[in-house]
Amino acid sequence: MKTALLEGKKPAHFDKHIIGNLLLDVATPDEVREEEMLIGVRNEAGDIYRLIGATKLNSFMNAVEELFDLGLVDELQDTEEPKDGCDAIFSEP
Repeated sequence: MKTALLEGKKPAHFDKHIIGNLLLDVATPDEVREEEMLIGVRNEAGDIYRLIGATKLNSFMNAVEELFDLGLVDELQDTEEPKDGCDAIFSEP
């Protein structure tokens, strides 16, 4: 899986836990957007500051599970429609 921080957006206070719990390769935002499935992560200001891209459904589901384990919620959990180009968007409840 690949990840990128978005320029000009402040990382959330829990960001170090994401990096610590998921095996992610740092890439450019454009490279991450080329992946099959995208996860966005919102900061306290409500901005998506990190993108995580997964090629395989298995990797995507593992990432989603880890983010749930961190106590984050997926805004798109009850919808099939992507939003802002993301298949899941996680933030603090």
